[in-house]
Amino acid sequence: MAELRVDFDGGPGCIAEARKAAVAFLRHHALPARHTFHDDVLLVVSELVTNAVRHAPGPLVLGLGLVPDGIGITVRDTNSSPPRARTPDQTGGRGWPIVQSLARRVRVVPHSDGKTVHAELAR
Repeated sequence: MAELRVDFDGGPGCIAEARKAAVAFLRHHALPARHTFHDDVLLVVSELVTNAVRHAPGPLVLGLGLVPDGIGITVRDTNSSPPRARTPDQTGGRGWPIVQSLARRVRVVPHSDGKTVHAELAR
């Protein structure tokens, strides 16, 4: 099964780099999909990586992998607190609900040194 793992330092520039990695993965695997699938994948990658950069100091890991009839996206970071919904304002609060609305499955796995957020999107 096709998989990609990319390590980032957690700096603001890694958000754009994560999107570039996702674009390359999608292009390489040429998944036939619904018309918004690629945009949805890029949005979920952006939101998960942005959340990690904002709320978890230090390195993070992006994972992409093909799953039956879709794609799995994982982001591992250094903050063991799970994401939470909050009232949107000028500083944020929109990302987690976006991820939950676009993914067919979302789960958060805590670790002693952080957490991994798994989101799976259907093609």
